[in-house]
Amino acid sequence: MMEWLKTYRDGEVAGKLVKLLNKQADLPPVRFMEVCGTHTVSICRHGIRELLPPAITLTSGPGCPVCVTATADIDSFIKAAELEGSIVTTFGDLLRVPGSRSSLQEARAEGADIRTVYSSLDALQIARQNPGRQVIFLGVGFETTTPTVAAAILTADQEGLQNFSVISAHKVMPPALDALLVDPEIQIDGLICPGHVSIMIGANAYEPFVERYNIPCVIAGFEPVDILKAVLMLAAQVKTGAPKVEIAYDRAVSNGGNRQAMTVMYRIFEPADALWRGLTIIPGSGLAIRPEFDFYNARKRFDLEVVAAKDPAGCACGDVLKSIKTPADCKLFGTACLPEHPIGPCMVSGEGSCGAYYRYQKKF
Repeated sequence: MMEWLKTYRDGEVAGKLVKLLNKQADLPPVRFMEVCGTHTVSICRHGIRELLPPAITLTSGPGCPVCVTATADIDSFIKAAELEGSIVTTFGDLLRVPGSRSSLQEARAEGADIRTVYSSLDALQIARQNPGRQVIFLGVGFETTTPTVAAAILTADQEGLQNFSVISAHKVMPPALDALLVDPEIQIDGLICPGHVSIMIGANAYEPFVERYNIPCVIAGFEPVDILKAVLMLAAQVKTGAPKVEIAYDRAVSNGGNRQAMTVMYRIFEPADALWRGLTIIPGSGLAIRPEFDFYNARKRFDLEVVAAKDPAGCACGDVLKSIKTPADCKLFGTACLPEHPIGPCMVSGEGSCGAYYRYQKKF
C-alpha cells in the first residue's frame, strides 16, 4: 500500500476502502472514466490506480477545459492579442497552449499586452483602469466558471463600460458525455462525474445517461477518500446490475444544483454548437453570447473568427481526451512533448492528463 496513506489525514478510511475494493473478486473487468481533470490529477498524484484490483481500470475523459479548447479558438485568442491597443486577459494555463502558428506566450514575448488574471472580475477591473484601451477576456471553462463571466458581462452592461468584451469558448459537459457514450470506440462501464461542474448543474443532470445508456454515474469530490468511495459505489452498481446516479460528494453537491448561477449564465449565454479538440463539433455543447449582449461579444465586435486549424502533427491529445489512448501511448509523450516544451494542451494544463501522468505516474 502507498506510503502516503500513513500520513494522509483520512488514511485509515482510505485504507479500508482499498481493502473493500480489493475484495471485489467476482467483479468483471470494468473501465470507469473520471471525467474531471482535477480528478485525473488527484488519481495520478496519489497513485490510486495502483491501489485498485486488476479488474478496475480508471481512464481519463475530456474534463480539462483548456485541453478541449480547439486550435482555432487559440488562433482567435492570438488574433485578439494582435489588435492594436488591446489588453488580453486570460487564465495562466492558456498561455503556453499552441495554436496553429504560435501561442499566447509567444505573442506576449513579441509585445502583445497579455495579462494573467484569476477571474473575469479581475479583467473587468483592468477595463475600468484603462478606459482608453479595449480589454478582452478569454472565456474558457465549463459550467463551474461561466456564471462568473456572465456576471462580469452583466456588470459591464450596468456600468456602461465600452471597453470590455469576451471571446466565449465556454462549453457545457452533458452534450460531451453524450458524444462519448455513443462512440463505439469508447467502452465505458461507469462515470466518475465531475465535482465542481456538478455543484452547478446538480446530480439530476446525469439521470438521462442512466436511462439512455444504462451506465452507473457517481459524483465524486477530489480527496483520495472521495474518489475511492466513488469507485466502490460504481463497482457495487455494476455487480447489482442496477445503474443509477449517486452522490459521493454530498457535502457540496445537491440534486438540483445551483439554480441561481445557472439562471445568470443562461441570461447571457445560449447553447451553440462547439468544436472540442479530439471530439469534433458537438451540437449544443458550447455557449455563445446572446444577440442582445453582442456589444460584449469580442468575436463579432472585432471580427476574430478564424478558419479551422489542424491539431499539431503526431499529437494524440484528441485520443487521450476520448480515453482511446493513455498519455504513454502517444509517441511524443516524454520525448518531444515535455512540460517545458509542450506540443499538445494535455501537457500544458494543470488539469491535463499528460501533464499529470508525467509529473506523478513515474513515481509509482
